[in-house]
Amino acid sequence: MFMNLNFFKNREAKTFMAWLYIIGGLAGLKASFALTIDKMELLKNPHFVPNCSINPIISCGSVMKTTQATVFGFDNSLLGLITFATIITVGVSLLAGADYKAWFWKLFNLGNLLGVILVHWFFFQSEFVIQAVCPWCALVWTVTIATFWYTLLYSLKQGYLKTPKPLATAVKFAQEYKHVILVVWYLAIAGSIVGHFWYYFKTVI
Repeated sequence: MFMNLNFFKNREAKTFMAWLYIIGGLAGLKASFALTIDKMELLKNPHFVPNCSINPIISCGSVMKTTQATVFGFDNSLLGLITFATIITVGVSLLAGADYKAWFWKLFNLGNLLGVILVHWFFFQSEFVIQAVCPWCALVWTVTIATFWYTLLYSLKQGYLKTPKPLATAVKFAQEYKHVILVVWYLAIAGSIVGHFWYYFKTVI
């Protein structure tokens, strides 16, 4: 009986992760595709204004023209196309019944960690250096953070990653309040952006 209960718990968590990867991956892929198309248009016409350039602060065009947008020597959106297509593939395979080994989850967590570090670096660059925020980029940040966070907690819960004893209490707290922590994470980023650019936003309210 208890074995069956655990099976359904694991199955429910696996299904949640599958749909997270599929839906989040599709959203990230959409954003990356839109950015790629707009960047191509911008290369053809330097005066092209993307639809997501709404005002001086919320502006994809301002971000696309910076060196930060090609941090690896090519457009960041191309990396997004590869990354989110991979995440969708993982989600579909989980939904189809795939059972990945622990080494896969360790590598997947490493990839997500690198991704979440990169988006926070880009968030900092956007807010404090470029002085503009790209809406499509913000969607990529949102998906990447959620993917990292839930993948980490799922891997710890399933035993693919070992919980260090000194962090056992913190991990238990994170598992219990995982959704709340994610919302607070998002609110911290949104609050930072609104606070930093309040000098402009207060003029349009």
